[in-house]
Amino acid sequence: MSALEALEPIFRFIPEVKSPVHREDFNEKLKWTAVVLVLYYFLCLIPLFGVSPGSVDNFAQLRAVMAGSFGSILTLGIGPIVTASIVLQLLVGSNLLELDLSSHKDKSHFQATQKVLSIVFTIFEAAVLVLTGNIQPLDGSYTGLLILQLVIGALTIIYLDEVVSKWGFGSGIGLFIAAGVCQQIVVGTFSILNGTDGLFAGIIPKFIQQATSGVYDFSILIPLIATVIVFLVVLYGESMRVEIPISHGSVRGHGRIRGSVGKYPLKFVYSSNMPVILTSALLVNVTLFANIFQKIGFPILGHIDAGKPVDGIAWLLSTPKLHMFISEPIHVLIYAIFFILCCMLFSYLWVEISGLNAKKISEQLYNSGIQIPGFRSSKRQLYKILKKYIPALTIISGIYVGLIAFLADLTGALGGGTGVLLTVGIIHKLYEEMAEEQLMSSNPLLRKFLGDD
Repeated sequence: MSALEALEPIFRFIPEVKSPVHREDFNEKLKWTAVVLVLYYFLCLIPLFGVSPGSVDNFAQLRAVMAGSFGSILTLGIGPIVTASIVLQLLVGSNLLELDLSSHKDKSHFQATQKVLSIVFTIFEAAVLVLTGNIQPLDGSYTGLLILQLVIGALTIIYLDEVVSKWGFGSGIGLFIAAGVCQQIVVGTFSILNGTDGLFAGIIPKFIQQATSGVYDFSILIPLIATVIVFLVVLYGESMRVEIPISHGSVRGHGRIRGSVGKYPLKFVYSSNMPVILTSALLVNVTLFANIFQKIGFPILGHIDAGKPVDGIAWLLSTPKLHMFISEPIHVLIYAIFFILCCMLFSYLWVEISGLNAKKISEQLYNSGIQIPGFRSSKRQLYKILKKYIPALTIISGIYVGLIAFLADLTGALGGGTGVLLTVGIIHKLYEEMAEEQLMSSNPLLRKFLGDD
């Protein structure tokens, strides 16, 4: 019996969202996605009861990536879910957990274990944030109440994510990240509320306000310009494909394939943006654990002052700013190397665990009757061809998204450079999924042909 099978008694006590009995149409999926999105925005407006007004968001730079709203019951955001995913990916990738995720049973155990771990990390992170002073209660009597509110908010996110995954489009994690980043971009660009300097908070109103006074400070526009550049670069990367010639038909003649000829596209950003999400969550946890160790008198990860790292590993792995290229070049260099290497690692693990590696894809194509033109009908030949491309794309895409996220964060892009990177990829993928679903809904014969009933 495997380690995960031993947890089956626990799985039975964990509530789950039931999958739809019948295949949903486009409008039904769109309705559930919209309902969850509205509910997410509503929950972001519910403040924590008993929190001190002096509490400061020490994870503001990564807040968009964690899809949380500081000071609300959704302060933890998707942090516990992503942390659980990191732990499981490392365990499976190192073969400490031997799972075949193409097997329905193992996949079910993996998902159930991730939910259990998400709940465990929800309680852990809520307690850490409150007990280490990142979220300060009005007085000691509110400590337990604050932890309870954070747990309730994070558990709600876990199940809303499950609703979207089973009943809507895409995933809840992606939807919440995109929602939070889009909100920050709109507010940061157009807000007419007063900022800390007495001027409008929004970039465009502030620039116009100063221009009418004869002051033309174009540096104000840098975050907005950076956001547009990141948007265009990421969109270009999402549209890039590596196309492999394929054919579909019966075997004739000397065992070679003859039939319809086409191309099998491999996305340049092959591992999607998941490596950046996982790396950002890892960085958040470094600061959390630095807080814990300092609290118990062993600051092995560095010291935390006013909720922010001031030295040690935690400081080196804190998000740098553009001016630090001159004042703290070592900090910037170490952070960049760590961030990109982690993106490469998580890119590899994500591709292996999600069944996107060369072996799994070659099996799927072979079982569908697809072969490479000019070669014998062979699963091994398909694997040999795909192995030339997929491992390289996996590493390159990890480097690509890591480098863009790092550079975009330095510029102070609206919504965070990493947030913009993730949002473009999420919206692009969501658009593709919705377009495919709409095509299926309007063409029942096509859906029947593809076996999607």
